[in-house]
Amino acid sequence: MKVTEHIKKAEGKTLFSFEIIPPKKGSSIDELYRNIDPLMAYDPPFIDVTTSREEFVYIDKGGLLERKITRMRPGTVGICAAIKHKYDVDTIPHVLCGGFTKEETEYLLVDCNYLGIDNVMALRGDAMKHQRYFEKTRGGHEYASELVEQIRNLREGKYLHETMEAGNRADFCIGVAGYPEKHLEAPSLETDLKKLKHKVDMGADYVVTQMFFRNEAYFEFVERARAMGITVPIIPGIKPIAVKRHLQLLPQVFKIDLPEALIAEVEKCKDNKAVRQVGVEWCIQQSRELKEAGVPVLHYYSMGKSDNIKAIAESVF
Repeated sequence: MKVTEHIKKAEGKTLFSFEIIPPKKGSSIDELYRNIDPLMAYDPPFIDVTTSREEFVYIDKGGLLERKITRMRPGTVGICAAIKHKYDVDTIPHVLCGGFTKEETEYLLVDCNYLGIDNVMALRGDAMKHQRYFEKTRGGHEYASELVEQIRNLREGKYLHETMEAGNRADFCIGVAGYPEKHLEAPSLETDLKKLKHKVDMGADYVVTQMFFRNEAYFEFVERARAMGITVPIIPGIKPIAVKRHLQLLPQVFKIDLPEALIAEVEKCKDNKAVRQVGVEWCIQQSRELKEAGVPVLHYYSMGKSDNIKAIAESVF
């Protein structure tokens, strides 16, 4: 079932969903299942599965280092199929511009269609570690809006090199990212909202936001998006702080602001166990307020760990 259909079926009830990362290459899927198991009690209608782009590794060749490209967390579509089969829940693979050609993207989408996957999240992706800015993959897309257009074209039977007049057309529900405090590369929030509007015009069906720690940022973002003519569901994405270094890491990586009250509480903590509890309590307050405001879904960035997300869901759902 499509995300938009789940939201419509809920008839105003706030749904619970979360995002996981695939295990590293060579690891068992069992640990992933152990982290998903406790969260299934809260009836998530769908689970997001992230995709990691390629990265460089250096291999010692007799004293000389040889640089090779690899993917440390492959298998996104396989993980989606496994979760869908085990839990009978919809899964949403993340599809990236970075690291993939248009042809590779088309093959991935064909596989998703064969597996009965109804939703995909279309993202540009990050720059590689050695790049200062995102660089387009040769033969790939530069912008998420272009990726959305490619996915949308499949609804009409339009593939890269031919058009199918009949048959099983891939009618994916397409999610895209939105940034309440603007994308780190955008010169202004207004410019960023125009880019979001373009993604919706190209065929995006819903939006999931980047993490935020002030609900006012989300409410203001939704208000401005609606004023610009963006009418699709806007799902808040939330992440509980888990370790003290998040105070520096999250603003640096995601260019987001942390509230002074949250910073003060984290700085009082003597260890990361205490920080994790502060993160849970702050996220519960955020979640309750958002739920009372009638958001369609509360979407949690779990990063593969479920204990803090379970504690939050237990208090909110």
